[in-house]
Amino acid sequence: MNILLPIAQQFASEVTAITSLGNGLINDTYRVTTASAPFVLQRINPAVFPAPEQIMANLATLNRHIAQKNAASVKLQIPELLKTLDNSLLYQHENGDYWRALSFIADSESIETIGTIGDAEQVGSALGRFHRLISDLNPALLHDTLPGFHITPDYLHQYHQLERQAVNADERYCTDFIARFEFIADELETAKQQGLLSLRVIHGDPKLNNFLFEQRSRKIVSLIDLDTVKPGLVHYDIGDCLRSCCYRHDPVTFDLAICSALLTRYLNEAKAFFTEHDYHALYPAIRLLPFELGLRFYSDYLQGNHYFKVTEPRQNLRRAANQFRLCASIMAQEEALKDLISRLQNT
Repeated sequence: MNILLPIAQQFASEVTAITSLGNGLINDTYRVTTASAPFVLQRINPAVFPAPEQIMANLATLNRHIAQKNAASVKLQIPELLKTLDNSLLYQHENGDYWRALSFIADSESIETIGTIGDAEQVGSALGRFHRLISDLNPALLHDTLPGFHITPDYLHQYHQLERQAVNADERYCTDFIARFEFIADELETAKQQGLLSLRVIHGDPKLNNFLFEQRSRKIVSLIDLDTVKPGLVHYDIGDCLRSCCYRHDPVTFDLAICSALLTRYLNEAKAFFTEHDYHALYPAIRLLPFELGLRFYSDYLQGNHYFKVTEPRQNLRRAANQFRLCASIMAQEEALKDLISRLQNT
């Protein structure tokens, strides 16, 4: 707290406690308790987000747009941006780090695994509602704060620059899997270039623990970690959300029942703006996102673990292998997934 106290006091004068919050792999996040109300204090990782002013501009645009919607129909809180005592959205520490503060969503919690079908339904509804609320927000109004983010062919190119002879079983599994299935990397980008899929505003990182559940009702009340909000394809959001929620351990498998519940509720909200081409791209997106994340984990491992936080040197290697196993499980259930999507499209 001694190190963080002067930073927290840029946003509130009476700070009584600072505790670590969440387990994100990119930013450092803390809950700050004050004499009035708690708030979230976050260091923006400069290695990942080199233009923090653009992030804050995007969040301000997003918050204004959602605030204009009928409050009774929103039912999804977006954390409020809090200013420093001298009226700035960002505080730059003397060491160069940028910090910002957000409102704390009270009586809520995140979860790491889907416990019930009801949890999956909540996530699907929340992501669909978020996309529907911003479906009329012009993506040209937002900065691309992460050029190349969720552009899978770029990750594949980066991997090929790093590629080396495998020296252990997990490395061999990863290199072999990439070599066999790298042809899927450009499916969504090709559809975008052909005009079949449109750029929209996306969350960018809607993994399960970025949804906040109200503790009493178990309903989702907020979607957080909005730094990655930018122009993109909603299919990257959908695929990444399903990748996170449908992951099952020991052995690694993709849970079709969770997928069905989540995707059904998502499309109940998203059908208002979904096109036929959007439906056709769903299976490729579901298959692609674990492949993409596997590429990112494995490339980071090959570079010495500079992007994702790790506790030991081979953690990103194991993460990569598990994402590729998840991708393999999805491909083994291709027929069932396509049948599900077809039913939902025609419902």
